[in-house]
Amino acid sequence: MNSKYALFIDPGDEAQRLTETVEQLQITPLAIINTHAHLDHIGAVAELKDHFGIPFYLHRNEKPVLDSAESSYQMFGLLPRKAPVVDAWLEIDQPLEIGPFHITCIATPGHTPGGVCLRIDDHVFTGDTLFRGSIGRTDLPGGNWSELETSLVHLFQHLNAEDYIHCGHGPDTNRELELSGNPFIRPLQHRIASTDSLSM
Repeated sequence: MNSKYALFIDPGDEAQRLTETVEQLQITPLAIINTHAHLDHIGAVAELKDHFGIPFYLHRNEKPVLDSAESSYQMFGLLPRKAPVVDAWLEIDQPLEIGPFHITCIATPGHTPGGVCLRIDDHVFTGDTLFRGSIGRTDLPGGNWSELETSLVHLFQHLNAEDYIHCGHGPDTNRELELSGNPFIRPLQHRIASTDSLSM
């Protein structure tokens, strides 16, 4: 998509660097959308919201994680930051249109209670649900291993071979690479294959 409009997805915690990059590229950001509300994904949200005057989207089931941000900063020995205010709650499988962007929200709880993945055309943003060769942890508050396994099966049902998968950490990947090389996905292949056949 050739556009001078942009979205912030999981903007991390380097608000100044992101602001400078956007202004250098002369891009107009329209919104901030997060896959989940862990500190390393929301740290820049409040500052970006204030600077650009744009709304913040999050799934409603992430509210407990967002509400615990202040105590989480203390738990990890980090300087506290202002927790962002959500302007609109994401709806699962309901198309969201923001400017030229058509976004689909895929429910993938497990890493967190309200974790989601986001599809924009053939680009899928998986947050901390899926990494190249790995998956998100479930040992933090609100994590659930069984839910994450079910979510991964559900996610692969929504992935196409030609999709570009952008992970919350690390390099990009694709469906076939993860099916063949991810040790956490290989044990789920029979479940993924059964959902593939049901969706045909």
